[in-house]
Amino acid sequence: MQGQSKLYKGFTKFNQVQDNKQGDLFEEQWFIQKLDHFNGADSRVWKQRYFVSDAFYKAGGPVFLMIGGEGPAAPAWMQYGTWITYAEKLGALCLLLEHRFYGKSHPTADLSTANLHFLSSRQALADLAHFRTVIAEARGLANRKWVAFGGSYPGSLAAWFRLKYPHLVHAAVATSAPVHAKVNFPEYLEVVWRSLASENAECPVLVKKASDILVERLKDPRTYDNITKDFNLCSKLQNLTEMDSAYFLETLAGNFMEVVQYNEDNRGFEGAIGNNITIKVLCSVMSDVSLGDPYARYAAVARLMMDTFSIKCLNISFSTYVREMTNTSWDGPAAGGGRQWVYQTCSEFGFYQSTDSPNQPFTGFPLAYQVKQCALFYNISAEQLAEAVAQTNEYYGGYDIRSSRIVFPNGSIDPWHALGITQDISPDLPAVFIKGTAHCANMYPARGEDLPQLSLARDHIYVLLQQWMKQ
Repeated sequence: MQGQSKLYKGFTKFNQVQDNKQGDLFEEQWFIQKLDHFNGADSRVWKQRYFVSDAFYKAGGPVFLMIGGEGPAAPAWMQYGTWITYAEKLGALCLLLEHRFYGKSHPTADLSTANLHFLSSRQALADLAHFRTVIAEARGLANRKWVAFGGSYPGSLAAWFRLKYPHLVHAAVATSAPVHAKVNFPEYLEVVWRSLASENAECPVLVKKASDILVERLKDPRTYDNITKDFNLCSKLQNLTEMDSAYFLETLAGNFMEVVQYNEDNRGFEGAIGNNITIKVLCSVMSDVSLGDPYARYAAVARLMMDTFSIKCLNISFSTYVREMTNTSWDGPAAGGGRQWVYQTCSEFGFYQSTDSPNQPFTGFPLAYQVKQCALFYNISAEQLAEAVAQTNEYYGGYDIRSSRIVFPNGSIDPWHALGITQDISPDLPAVFIKGTAHCANMYPARGEDLPQLSLARDHIYVLLQQWMKQ
């Protein structure tokens, strides 16, 4: 959620968020961080980027630490967002720490698979712990109450920071946090079906029809010229491998996945593009008879998304994708976060949004297609992946979190809520389930047209923070 989330596979996969000008207002600062927190014999260090705002800080106030995620840390967050409103009310100092291996926080010379061994949620939590300790000492903030904030993967980190380092962090707001690791995550697309249906019951049925027609046509090379034109492909479809076909189908489905995930979220301040394309817009295109059959409408959605993101043509060559994802340079096409995040899914989380459930609209990108990428990109086998995911849940506890003063907000439209905490675990580990909102909605700046339950959720979280500050 910080900067560009890599948790989806739409057209914006390698699209860097327009870096807006907030960077000038908040000076980049650099923290000397350890490369390997779990090996006392390794003294290598690197520079981790962070931002500070003391605009609302009152002596004796709490310290808010926003956790960076799987993309560049966006300094716009030092000025906007619900946490800033809370900071203003509670007199908090605000810090944002960029996640190792993302943005400008480069612990190693490149992104070789050997170097990516230093990329993990555990190392990231140890980064947070060391940062919290040193900054507290330097700024005299050791006995202040520290509160961790994060959305999406950083939401999980916020919860886990409180879980694993309770002596360093007093409370956490873990928004849209997928705390349960899972290799195969077909529930994601099941929620996409329900979220499309909540707009219009016919909508996901039409998407399924369109997807089915396309899958049929891909079996017949005589349709390739038309498909090339319909979807504005960069090169003529030919000798399609199974991986090419899966990559193509996943890319098209990715449009719907991304729009559903961020539906109506107030993301403009981050420099996000395409916020005006909502579930309503996609479903209205899918039900527009004047465009032709469902297949033609599906193609129209793809062209609309390409226009929105200024993509001239669609490159659906899987081998090109492999070349981009295996480029280990910091200047490579996937160094914005794609190579790093997929590594984290292969080595820790899974989260593969496969078409392996009948209760969803898409076909053609099964788990096997996703798992093969782990082997191709990082030489991680299916067995290693399964083992790693089990290990993650063993280490953090999955859904079974034992801690206190962590709140778990989630939105019903957001497909990630399926791996999150949507019911209170205990009075001290409350869930806030917001009907009709998407990914991280409660973190974004408030606006007039917000659903009343979204405004109530923000207020409820504030009341919890107020209570927790007194404990």
